[in-house]
Amino acid sequence: MPELTRSVLQFLSEHDIGVVATERPDGLPRQTVVYHVLDGEKILISTTHDRAKARDVERTGRASYAVVGPAKPHPQVVVTGPARILREGIADATGRIFGRITGTAPDPPLTDEMLAGMNRVILEITIERVAAASYLQES
Repeated sequence: MPELTRSVLQFLSEHDIGVVATERPDGLPRQTVVYHVLDGEKILISTTHDRAKARDVERTGRASYAVVGPAKPHPQVVVTGPARILREGIADATGRIFGRITGTAPDPPLTDEMLAGMNRVILEITIERVAAASYLQES
């Protein structure tokens, strides 16, 4: 099984789009393409509290995340681990994610109060296991 190496963390940091997978109430997988930022060994994803992926995480406490690089041979990483929904202290992470989406930081800067009014939350996945890692550049 691959390890959580510097190369894996660098790859996750350099790529901003991936697929988060959660478990639906009927046991089937739910997959959603999302933007993310890396915070140490945690994947942070902005969503709204009423999205199915957020409800799935609140119910199961787990998620997986897959990222594929755009250039051949298409390097990829898949990680899994405990997940939770954060409602406080999320302004900085959400601003970083919005910056990745739009190319610029939000102006004015976001606050937790603004995000609460927009029903925004952070889906946080703690990397517990690297399920797959292929074609990564060693650093």
